[in-house]
Amino acid sequence: RGVRGVPEIYLYQGSIEFGTKINMQLNKAPATARAARQASIVKPAAVPTSRAVVSRPVVREHVACTRTSARRVATAAAAAPAAPATKLVAPGKNVQQANVVYKFGGSSVRDAERMREVADIICSFPDLLPVVVLSAMGKSTNMLLECGDLALKAGMDGMDNIPNLPPLLALRKLHMDTCDELRVEPTVKAEVEKMLSELQQLLIGICIMQDLTPRAKDSLVSFGERLATRIFASYLRVQGIPARQYDAWELGMTTTDDFTNADVIYEETLPKIKANLTARAAAKEVAVVTGFLGKGLSTGAITTLGRGGSDLTATVLGAALELKEVQVWKDVDGVLTSDPRIVSNTRPVNELTFEEATELAYFGAQVLHPQAMQPAIRSGKMGVRVKNSYNRTAPGTVISAARDMSSTLVTSIVLKNSVTLVDIISTRMMGQYGFLATVFEAFRKYKLSVDVVATSEVSVSLTLDPKKITDMDSELQHLKEELGRLANVSYRNDLAIVSLICNVQRTSNILENVFDVLDSCGINVVMMSQGASKTNISLVIEGRDGQRAVQALHKKFFEELPHSHGPKH
Repeated sequence: RGVRGVPEIYLYQGSIEFGTKINMQLNKAPATARAARQASIVKPAAVPTSRAVVSRPVVREHVACTRTSARRVATAAAAAPAAPATKLVAPGKNVQQANVVYKFGGSSVRDAERMREVADIICSFPDLLPVVVLSAMGKSTNMLLECGDLALKAGMDGMDNIPNLPPLLALRKLHMDTCDELRVEPTVKAEVEKMLSELQQLLIGICIMQDLTPRAKDSLVSFGERLATRIFASYLRVQGIPARQYDAWELGMTTTDDFTNADVIYEETLPKIKANLTARAAAKEVAVVTGFLGKGLSTGAITTLGRGGSDLTATVLGAALELKEVQVWKDVDGVLTSDPRIVSNTRPVNELTFEEATELAYFGAQVLHPQAMQPAIRSGKMGVRVKNSYNRTAPGTVISAARDMSSTLVTSIVLKNSVTLVDIISTRMMGQYGFLATVFEAFRKYKLSVDVVATSEVSVSLTLDPKKITDMDSELQHLKEELGRLANVSYRNDLAIVSLICNVQRTSNILENVFDVLDSCGINVVMMSQGASKTNISLVIEGRDGQRAVQALHKKFFEELPHSHGPKH
């Protein structure tokens, strides 16, 4: 920009759109080029974005341009025919009230083009009137947290630099550009601008106070979902689809006051949501709801349900409306047999039970929130289907209360890294009751969450997830002091848990193959635990061996052993 004779050309889906950023000398350019450029400046929307065209990233190219080439390009742009726009059709015209919940994650709504695709998906099923739950756009939540960290580091002297924080600028650009590309209603665009200003003021407050409390952090990250849902609902209305945006707490999402990881209070939440959504059923609007958010019962402050909590929002809404199915749309073809970043040839899992899905989530799978199955279990009749918004024809994974496990050995293999193993050994408690009670009371006191446990009469070995503990070394020191009078406490860091979600009724067959594989790889098992749920066998190994173990086990169970993962569909 500002270089004479070097125009900046924006390529949108193969069309060339001239805007005010093209830098030409109009006084010296031929009349035809001036006219074409002026026409494009006055009417920049003359080159529409068609949803029928495959999305391509915007590319900026600086090119040397003579008067002749500028004239040719401008003339071509003016003469290019407009691609016909596809008209959306409102879903659920013959439906009396919402009969499905769709949840779309951040990747599915990362930009304007993906939002168009999501709108097309929800309008593709005429017999379904959805409640739509959205996550924040793309990596917005990470950028919001980065803003908070930078505001803390800036200090009082850096307060004037808050408006120029790189992640804040990126957030502003993402949301304002999306508003422009989707041509949202002017009132909504103004509301988005106001919310971005509120976000900036919150960051200035964090900078001044030099404190980012869990309560303030929840307020900070809430901007992602609140912005995304307002933009998307407005786009639907612009397309002629009746839609209304809701912050989840407006419908009745009530939680405990455990900021950053609140629990839903179902007795308060479910009847309120049902009443509020049923009351507006006659309007036949697509309800667009913020995922991840609620309000604390006592404080009335914004709370969050933990990372990935939008899944839980969706299943809570489905349970409140007593629906048969909730669809969670991700960027993969359902739940996979392992992490595709570790194993290149993973495959989709057709069916899961609620227990299997819960174990997968708790032990590291990124597809669903660990507590997302609880509302479905409480409902007793609601299923959850995991679909791919990038491949809508894929059948996905159906999660229900039960399935045929007769031909299944292993369903999926999950890796959890950076685990700490704690060993607690006491000969002084031999033959005495109360040892385990004393141990776990100490863990409760210091709020240490346990993943895997193995016990004997005088010893306990268990694993902790450092990501759930603010200061691991300090907390473990407190634990040592607490239990030092009756036990020796030691711990090891940098371990990994390999969890096999499997048919535990065939444990002997499974473990025979597991230990054969690990022995051939020279990998030792530090600890083993079989879950009480009868769907999980967990192995604790050295962290450096984690990926190699998963790859070898996946090859054994999903390539070498025929039908070990169940019947093919």
